[in-house]
Amino acid sequence: MSQSEIKGTLIPIGGNEDKGKNESEKHTLEFIHEGILYHVKEQAGGKDAHIVVIPTASSIPDEVGENYLSAFRALGCKNVTVLDIRNREQSEEKRSIDLIKEANCIMFSGGDQSKITNKIGGTTIHKIMLDRYQNEVGFVIAGTSAGAMAMTKEMIAGGSATDAFSKGAVTMYKGLGFVPELIIDTHFIQRGRFGRVSEAVAKFPNLLGFGLAEDTGMIIKNGKCLVIGSGMVIVFDGSKITHNNEKVLDDGTPMTIANLTVHVLSNGDRYYITERRVGVLPIEADFI
Repeated sequence: MSQSEIKGTLIPIGGNEDKGKNESEKHTLEFIHEGILYHVKEQAGGKDAHIVVIPTASSIPDEVGENYLSAFRALGCKNVTVLDIRNREQSEEKRSIDLIKEANCIMFSGGDQSKITNKIGGTTIHKIMLDRYQNEVGFVIAGTSAGAMAMTKEMIAGGSATDAFSKGAVTMYKGLGFVPELIIDTHFIQRGRFGRVSEAVAKFPNLLGFGLAEDTGMIIKNGKCLVIGSGMVIVFDGSKITHNNEKVLDDGTPMTIANLTVHVLSNGDRYYITERRVGVLPIEADFI
């Protein structure tokens, strides 16, 4: 199914999104009316939306779950549930299935994206999420950090940022496949992950690489990606690469990629997946 045919909404987030307790001056958006979780709430239907938080990726799921309960409550949300899945068997339980069927929004936390795919990928709740995302208007799947990276089919599972221009430095794994056209990396600016996405796109040049800065996300709907939050999204388009030696190199060898197209997008800018086209927010327009 093409992105233009999908009826639901996907919101990948670059990690460290404002949860209403941020005292840093670098995040300048007002939490209640402009922050990323505000957009998640609004896309899901507003204050009455049923939001299910899944902290499976986290090593401290209880604490993470409480943080999201507090953040969404600060936004006026009255119906927020934490679904703490710690093994595959729990993904097949009736309570889990019922919650995924009833939710307006699924919110995946950060942590280790492989935990999400190992404990949820291919299970009944994963299949329900995918079916609802493809066929239901207003159904939202959001995810931050690991939760965003797991949305793709070809998923970055690990790899050193400093070594990632060398063949084999990036580890790939199968993700949940909500948006198979993309490869997503997070904490992108803060952790210097340009090389990770470059190698990932060299491995899969037919896919688009999205590098999301912290407190930055994209609302993906009908094949259109709208940038939200206070940072940048870096888009890597390998469709016009003229030289790519990834397939012939030994592991550990520095790579060469020529004519890799890179776009830098920020709040209010758009990217159209099928057309591989940028739509820039007009200078006179307000931020989102």
